[in-house]
Amino acid sequence: MSSSLDSTIKELGDGKVIQMASGDYIFKLDSHPENPIIRPQDIGLTWYEKDQLKIGAVFNAGAELFENKVVLMPRCHRNYQKGRFFDDALGIERSYLENYISEIWPLVSEDGVHFTRFQNALIRADGTDHQDFAYGIEDIRIIKYGHRYLLVGCGKIKAPFKGGNADRIAIYTTKDFADIRYQGMVESFDSRNAVPFPELTNGDLYILLRFHPNIHIGLLEAGINQLLNPAKHRECWKKLYEQRSQNLLLKSGLYPHEKEKIGPGSQLIKTDKGWLLIYHAVGEIDINICKAYGLSKKIERGYSICAAILDLEDPRRVICRSRSPIYIPSAPYELYGNKEYPIDVPAVVFPVGTMIRQNKMLLYAGAGDKYTILLSCKLDSILNYLLEFCRL
Repeated sequence: MSSSLDSTIKELGDGKVIQMASGDYIFKLDSHPENPIIRPQDIGLTWYEKDQLKIGAVFNAGAELFENKVVLMPRCHRNYQKGRFFDDALGIERSYLENYISEIWPLVSEDGVHFTRFQNALIRADGTDHQDFAYGIEDIRIIKYGHRYLLVGCGKIKAPFKGGNADRIAIYTTKDFADIRYQGMVESFDSRNAVPFPELTNGDLYILLRFHPNIHIGLLEAGINQLLNPAKHRECWKKLYEQRSQNLLLKSGLYPHEKEKIGPGSQLIKTDKGWLLIYHAVGEIDINICKAYGLSKKIERGYSICAAILDLEDPRRVICRSRSPIYIPSAPYELYGNKEYPIDVPAVVFPVGTMIRQNKMLLYAGAGDKYTILLSCKLDSILNYLLEFCRL
């Protein structure tokens, strides 16, 4: 491991357990003092419109260690318009973006904080490389599987915010993050936030899926080949979808901050206590939780970061599940923005990439659908908190 990454890890916050005014205990990840660590203008995601400088977005980055460096694969946008719409289902006004096709720009860092483009590598999804989807690629998770990396994201078959049934699981592989190969798309159903397990469990390979609004765990009957050639195994994917009601792992709506939906976050982390699952939730964030972050009122609708522990031998069994978020939007670049940090979508923190080094968890997350932030804690601390306060 590089000495600069060693230095960063030593300085990262450990996370903390906080007792709220209600008497309940919450766990809070620490935010890196240089957050947001990546801004769109840092990597050239800008453009001019009527002589006015516009700033794009770099967020929701998968993360992994490669050759003693941290590689991120964020979703990158520019040349888009912003607007508002009334969501009849939720009864609230929401933000939307349009007229863009998201790309993935691999980034690299010696210290895990300061990033540059990696060999100008690029994943496009505009119809140039294939015709499966042509409206962007989003939110890639990096899963190290054997000697290669699975890159599993969301391919858009319709323009963003232009109708439902637009999301497909898109799968790439790489060994070096420069030569990236497209393996195909899962055609059978609409889904995003797919996270395969990094190894077999008793001979079986599982995958986490979000079938709105819950998290499901599916068995890949054809194993790794079901990911490497999804078209060939179309019937296996179809069966997995048809049996989704039997494969429910975590149900939304149990807590206010999860009342709208939940979904898998970063890659799974194998520990001696079980599989640590970091996931995201959308809902109403209670005033008591908000006060613990220095906010004066509740968040009516916000994304938050949550955690669970799954059994090592049977990951379909949930051992612990956080009852409160382990991180919520609270800084301007996460919450509602300000002059220094304008945001594209309010009240969003979205976990996509995680690494464990020297008992520290480094969690890379999107913020405000515009920036990339780094959060951290001691691995033992989050596991002990979940086991003490959140057992099912």
